[in-house]
Amino acid sequence: MNYRIKDISLADQGKNQLEWAEIHMPALIKIQKDLEREKPLKGVRIAAVLHVTKETGVLMKTLKLAGADISLAASNPLSTQDDIAAALVKYYDVSVFAWKGESEKDYYDNIKSLLESEPQIVMDDGGDLHAFLHENGLYGKVFGGTEETTTGVVRLKAMEEQGVLKYPVIAVNNAFTKYLFDNRFGTGQSAIDGVLRATNILIAGKTCVVAGYGWVGRGIASRLRGLGGRVIVVEASPLRALEAVMEGFEVMNMRDASKIGDLFITATGNIRAISKEHIANMKDGAILANAGHFNVEIDVEGLRSMAKSRRIVRPYTEENELQDGRRIYLLADGRLVNLAAGEGHPSEVMDLSFSNQALSIVHIYKNRGKLEPKVYDVPNHIDEQVALLKLNSMGIEIEKLTEEQIEYSKQWKYGT
Repeated sequence: MNYRIKDISLADQGKNQLEWAEIHMPALIKIQKDLEREKPLKGVRIAAVLHVTKETGVLMKTLKLAGADISLAASNPLSTQDDIAAALVKYYDVSVFAWKGESEKDYYDNIKSLLESEPQIVMDDGGDLHAFLHENGLYGKVFGGTEETTTGVVRLKAMEEQGVLKYPVIAVNNAFTKYLFDNRFGTGQSAIDGVLRATNILIAGKTCVVAGYGWVGRGIASRLRGLGGRVIVVEASPLRALEAVMEGFEVMNMRDASKIGDLFITATGNIRAISKEHIANMKDGAILANAGHFNVEIDVEGLRSMAKSRRIVRPYTEENELQDGRRIYLLADGRLVNLAAGEGHPSEVMDLSFSNQALSIVHIYKNRGKLEPKVYDVPNHIDEQVALLKLNSMGIEIEKLTEEQIEYSKQWKYGT
């Protein structure tokens, strides 16, 4: 088994972390037990580019017990938990190519290493693996894949529209039991956790600017308000901006918000949501963090070009002193703050996302050769199965329709 990780001696610590995560991922563990018994993925070669966290470790173990051969690389240079990487290698025979603090060259070299296994199914978080396979014509043996996050789905949709997508992909991000919970409650909590670990600031009383009001932005804005922050939303979509207003948030453009914000968190999925021009407006002590997948939302190069000096004042907190003496603080190099400066989402919410992943992988394999090269939503029966598993694990019993109610919902004749 090939692998490249930081330190195999961290494996026991990682195994403990995996076991802790499993306690809080009951839906996935139920699926894991079923798949271990049935072995529906026996001999299937899977390559995954995901954040190497304890929750991902539980997913990898689940697929391994289902019979798959797995290779794993990180979907962000700073998101790997090195003890998890070690545990997956030592105890679960997963070929891992990942460590925290990879260079850009390391990052892509590790993705290349996955392809030595000639994968048949690929799993991605952000679209880099899918893009690499297509750009280099290496998709020949792949008969399907999945995508975990909004950014990757956008890229895959563009590939589909341009007619270059060569295999079917299930957009796990689009499952109700993913984006309504992972994006909103998961990122809403973990992004702020990353900010607090890096800075230990008090949110109460701060003017907090959230760029983007998709499901991630909604979650962050809600949690900041819950902690006593005065929250301003910056949004380009009139529909989302109106929604933010109706939710009671102040809405303005970044030009105006940049003059008054204390803490800025980007969640747009787009480039330079915070530009040099915005940074030039900011007050002394402003803190910049990114919760989007790629480190393009804050103009990091622009900020550093404006600074007369830079220093690390705390782990993952970089002070940039501008020419006039103002200090602007950049967290985690502008990368995903929840994973670079924290541990990512709580296990409980990843239970939903990764249950979708596991069942979608099985669906892809069982339907190999039958699906066109398109982006598909998670089948509704999988989405509902995951929700029901989660509710059952929480001891919640929901209502069941009677036969009369089922028949009534199908008719069209009866009115008032």
